[in-house]
Amino acid sequence: MNTKAILAQETADSALRKLLEGNERFRRHEHTYRDFMQEIEETKDDQYPFAAILGCMDSRVPVEILFDQGIGQLFVLRLAGNVVNKDIMAGLEYACGVVGSKLILVLGHENCGAVKAACDDINIGHISEIVKKIKPSIDILNQPDVAITGSALVNEIAKLNVMVTIDEIREKSGILRDLEKEGKIKIIGAYYHVHSGRIEIL
Repeated sequence: MNTKAILAQETADSALRKLLEGNERFRRHEHTYRDFMQEIEETKDDQYPFAAILGCMDSRVPVEILFDQGIGQLFVLRLAGNVVNKDIMAGLEYACGVVGSKLILVLGHENCGAVKAACDDINIGHISEIVKKIKPSIDILNQPDVAITGSALVNEIAKLNVMVTIDEIREKSGILRDLEKEGKIKIIGAYYHVHSGRIEIL
């Protein structure tokens, strides 16, 4: 259980360490036993998550599970392609600027359907809005000297898209940019390997 006092002692580095240790437990099938009803009772009046995770909506990337975290420990925001819009930005600002979370982790993943849709230039309905946000990453890698193709290209674009998203967070949120400059939070990128369950820090 996180409390206000515990969160105050947390740092971005200790928050990241918790996430990576949790992912190791997940990969070793050593999940922490959790009494979810007890966690509900402990968090019913307030919440003090130590990190905010911006991930993709992909069904294979269940954030709390792959980091072995329980109720009340993470703010999780999910949008196809782990891109940002005003609502996502507001959620991140609330997590760090109001509640006091110490870390923002932007999490891309292997075989991302949203990235593939952008690579295939699928522009139907509201999907086009997500595609538009991923296109800058495609343009960066779409150079004559880039030899990778197919799924390897999709995965490289997914990694690059994480970093483009981080740049956009810093550019569009003065609140988060200032918190990071003051050393109160860190904004980092990571990549989830769906074939192995491993989290890679970018």
